[in-house]
Amino acid sequence: MTHENEYPENVVAFLELIWGEGYMSPGGSGNVKKILRGLETSDKRILDIGCGIGGPAFEMVKTHGATVVGIDIEAPLVARANKDAEDKGVSDRCIFKTVTPGPLPFEDESFDIVTSCGAITQTTDKAGLLSEALRVLRLGGCLSAYEWMTSGDEFSEDMHYWFKLEGLTYEMETLDGYREIFSSAGFVDIAAEDATDWYREEARREYKMIQTDLYVQAEELLGREDADHFLENWRAAVVVIDNGEMRQGYCRGRKPE
Repeated sequence: MTHENEYPENVVAFLELIWGEGYMSPGGSGNVKKILRGLETSDKRILDIGCGIGGPAFEMVKTHGATVVGIDIEAPLVARANKDAEDKGVSDRCIFKTVTPGPLPFEDESFDIVTSCGAITQTTDKAGLLSEALRVLRLGGCLSAYEWMTSGDEFSEDMHYWFKLEGLTYEMETLDGYREIFSSAGFVDIAAEDATDWYREEARREYKMIQTDLYVQAEELLGREDADHFLENWRAAVVVIDNGEMRQGYCRGRKPE
């Protein structure tokens, strides 16, 4: 089945306004630091699942001394990431590939670390993806992810409205559900941390930005219709974060030695 891209140029442009050049998920370089905290990254090989336009991968190379392979199912995002890698002079340490859902196109035990920033959230077959991540990790290697999650309760009308505004594929799981999936895939030393309080404040701050100076920038860049859409999108997001339906968390597991 042909994949339909869910991130047109206007969406990518707005996300960069909110989260910074190259980023399509919250937190920017600070969130990359959280994903990699406590891990030895210098000269390590990292697989970044759901690389988007490459912002996190570039940070892993520049600040954390890694070599990165980024993969994504959306070819236009991968093309942009590879161009930016060339422009930044890091294409020897940072390459991006378009993939299809299913087995990862890499040898067994070929990466020291696997990361994801929202990609598992949008994956239906989470168990399959985590099993593949385990396969490509070297012994003792780590999978570390930041994902958007759910409380586990039945979705309200507010949540369904936010999904409609987003227009993206979401297959949300609870934090406890992630612990079980990591364990079933074969990971050990599993850690899961709720980050909802952090992003609740971030989302409120972002919404205020979109209401003021950022709205002017979005209108100039994208037009009033898109600017109004993203303003309403963030308002709706704040609602479902505040009511506890939409949550965020960090999950990590290690491949047994």
